[in-house]
Amino acid sequence: MTTAHQHFTGARPLTVLTHAALLTGRLLRALWRMPTFLVIGLVQPVIWLLLFGQLFRSVVGLPGFTHAAGGFLRFLTPGVVMMTALFASAWAGTTYQEDIDRGVMDRMLTSPASRGAMAIATMAYQAIQTLIQSLIIVAIALAAGARFPGGVAGVGVTLLAAVLLTLIFSALSDAVALLTRQQATLIAISQFTTLPLMFLSSAVMDLGLAPGWVGVVAEYNPVEWAVVAAREAMGAHTDWNTVRLHLGLLAAAALVMGWLSTRAFRAYRQQA
Repeated sequence: MTTAHQHFTGARPLTVLTHAALLTGRLLRALWRMPTFLVIGLVQPVIWLLLFGQLFRSVVGLPGFTHAAGGFLRFLTPGVVMMTALFASAWAGTTYQEDIDRGVMDRMLTSPASRGAMAIATMAYQAIQTLIQSLIIVAIALAAGARFPGGVAGVGVTLLAAVLLTLIFSALSDAVALLTRQQATLIAISQFTTLPLMFLSSAVMDLGLAPGWVGVVAEYNPVEWAVVAAREAMGAHTDWNTVRLHLGLLAAAALVMGWLSTRAFRAYRQQA
């Protein structure tokens, strides 16, 4: 089997994983040299967590607020974790954009590295960042007085949901970067999708206080799936069927978007 044929029909799993590990290491080394981006990505979430957690702490007393137990900070924390994952992953395609602009992408596509490995590497890189940032956000929430009856298991589910959400939107961002090749287009699409998805979920407000149509739309929103799974797992009386359902939806969406991201390489090569 020729190398070119392997590129489009799929390399052996061990080879794909080896290539993915090497390419992920390349991205992590860049992060290690410039950790500022990781820190900057936490500034806005921390402001949301601490400022909104104080400004709107009395909102839990409103009629219709169904998650009042534990206070607004406990309610808000899973939402802030998912917001951080969403905003960071929506910009994941900038890595591809930089490689395209510098000619690195074309050289990589003519190398033995498989398309699947390249997609896995960028998604894994974003997932690692999400894990670090999510743990910091949970730690800050605990320091600010939030308590999570779900304990370690609840935090673990929250991290898993955040990672799955990251995989979905980093794959989408990568595909957009490959298909458009324009950073301005990538930025516009990212801004167009992230804010509506955030506010069409219960990330920052109980949907019991929102118009009915928002709740209907939220049922098909991956951000809401992640928030529901995390909030349910971190609560006092966890409905594990609900958690498994929403994690399953996230996993299915991540697989589909990962596949589409890999297919975008073919479109990129055809446009070259």
